[in-house]
Formats: sequence, C-alpha cells, structure tokens
Amino acid sequence: QVQLVESGGGLVQAGGSLRLSCAASGRTFSRYAMGWFRQAPGKEREFVAAISHSVSSTYYTDYTDSVKGRFAISRDNAKNTVYLQMNSLKPEDTAVYYCAADRWASLARVPHEYDYWGQGTQVTVSS
Repeated sequence: QVQLVESGGGLVQAGGSLRLSCAASGRTFSRYAMGWFRQAPGKEREFVAAISHSVSSTYYTDYTDSVKGRFAISRDNAKNTVYLQMNSLKPEDTAVYYCAADRWASLARVPHEYDYWGQGTQVTVSS
C-alpha cells in the first residue's frame, strides 16, 4: 500500500511558477512510475506528466503537449518524493493536481493504469 500526499498548490498570477511535491509512504517508491494528472471543474481528469523508475540509472519522462517546455517532473527516491515544477503558468492550467503511482511502472497516460492516488492540491492561475 502506498499513500501519497501532495503539497505546493496555491494562487499565482499568469506567468508565475509553482512547484508541487508529492510525498509517498512505503519502501518501494523507487520501483514505481509516478504521474501527475489534473482535473478542472466540469472536465475529465487529464494526464500532465510522468516519470519512470530508474532504468540503468536513467529516468524517462513524458509530458502532455500543452505543458512541454513549461513543466518539469522529477523525483528524489531518497526522499520518496516526486515534484512538478510549473513555470510560465497560464489560466488554463487552473485545476486540482493529483499525483499517482503505477506499481507496474508503465509510464502510462491514462488514469486507470495508476494504482494509488493522492488527495489533490488546488492550483489557481489568475489572468
């Protein structure tokens, strides 16, 4: 069982930055692929970014097109934490952001591939 707790959300002006953190419990964090998703009011949960477990000391990442070049996902296995650095934020980035863990380490883009979820953290970008 893995418990995930997000933090770092808040209110920011367009063009600003935020860094989200997701702290995980358990001893197997390093084996999981980790993802960030977001859900705006009235919309479905959508993929934002994902990072693989270590593959020969290499981490693979994936991003949805709308955040490429602005967001960066990273992880610190020693701290059991995954991060989402968000720069050049836009009003359309406003949503509740969720982190998720995939025990099969598939670097998936669909929510049902993930086994564990955090409670979410609100990000609001004002224009």
